[in-house]
Amino acid sequence: METETNLLFICSRNLWRSRTAEDIFKNMPGYEVRSAGTQPSARIRVTEGLIRWADIIFVMERKHRDILQERFPVAIEDRIIRCLNIPDEFQYMDPNLIDLLRAGVAEHLH
Repeated sequence: METETNLLFICSRNLWRSRTAEDIFKNMPGYEVRSAGTQPSARIRVTEGLIRWADIIFVMERKHRDILQERFPVAIEDRIIRCLNIPDEFQYMDPNLIDLLRAGVAEHLH
């Protein structure tokens, strides 16, 4: 029996980028997908529990990785973190955002 790989997508407010990523990848076979934000006003705020749940963490910008390293230094020690370098200039489900997400994530999944 194969186990699923847990993917966590992180942006600032969990409104547009990471939420779009969760929604476009959530039905992908072999993967469990969640999303969260780093800001106090995030729709779903990243927690240590989410970090520990994730096998691979995709952050939209380097600042998100830096925040995780600052807030959860022990929890992220053995986690794979990939920066997608997607700026905060897209709306939820923007076709260009979807293209960037698919291209960025594809190179890190088997």
